[in-house]
Amino acid sequence: MSDQTFDFWRDHSLKYLEMAHDTRRIERPEHADGHGSRTGECGDTIEMFLEVSRGKISRVSFDARGCLNTRACANMAASLAEGRRAPDAWSITSEQVAGELETLPADHIHCAELAVGALYLALSDYEKKTAPSPSGGQEEPNLNKKGTE
Repeated sequence: MSDQTFDFWRDHSLKYLEMAHDTRRIERPEHADGHGSRTGECGDTIEMFLEVSRGKISRVSFDARGCLNTRACANMAASLAEGRRAPDAWSITSEQVAGELETLPADHIHCAELAVGALYLALSDYEKKTAPSPSGGQEEPNLNKKGTE
């Protein structure tokens, strides 16, 4: 049994520390091409916002309410998604997020799952918004409209 205590600043990887403390992506934009929100059993919540240009994810912003591990995971998931074609972002996994952070505590893997879940919901929302309508993009006429009285 080790008597050594965990030193947050010394024992975490540089990548983890960067992702946990980087606030550049923390934003709730007025317009997003895709939005997803997920709350974990622990009570932490991540909302992801996608901006997509010409089929590529140009920016991912998020709002994370929870622990520092949750913010690190949200930032890493966002970082992994940016620059990818939207369909390719579905390949991002919670294991990949945790691995990239290098020192995410084992008892906080659920934070990586939460971040990837919010990303998947944002991707799904984007796909719904950009899917062609069944009528070929044309609004179907409403045949039940009443005439003017």
